Amino acid sequence: MRLPPLSNLRQKGNGDMPNFIGVIIEESLERKDILKKVKIIKTEVEEVTPVHKTPWIKRWTLHTVEISENNAAIIAKELSESLDSKHNWYADFKNNSTHYIIFRGKVFTVKRSKKKQYDEVTQYGVSLGIPSYQLDFSPNIK
Repeated sequence: MRLPPLSNLRQKGNGDMPNFIGVIIEESLERKDILKKVKIIKTEVEEVTPVHKTPWIKRWTLHTVEISENNAAIIAKELSESLDSKHNWYADFKNNSTHYIIFRGKVFTVKRSKKKQYDEVTQYGVSLGIPSYQLDFSPNIK
């Protein structure tokens, strides 16, 4: 799932963005209490279509979230433990330099300038059966 451009979201005056911005799909969570530990910037509901490959649900509730740099690793670990254990999902959040990509039981911390690290994450996600078009990671995506 592609995130809104970082330039459209709040940034520090010097262009650096230490806080992380990401999307958490509420229906991907077994334990929704993790949503109380992040700042929800906006919420959108999207009807599920066959392209989503999630026929067990009727909609996705997408929460765009902000996570402080100090809490990012902790939230990533907790999110990894909160994701649905029956279906393969991921969540992610990033700032200008680092991208956390979280699967159930596995957290990748990617330097955004390292395409090879993104390739490893994509390969892992595909091995779980997540459609490759949903794993559209790239150092160039804002």
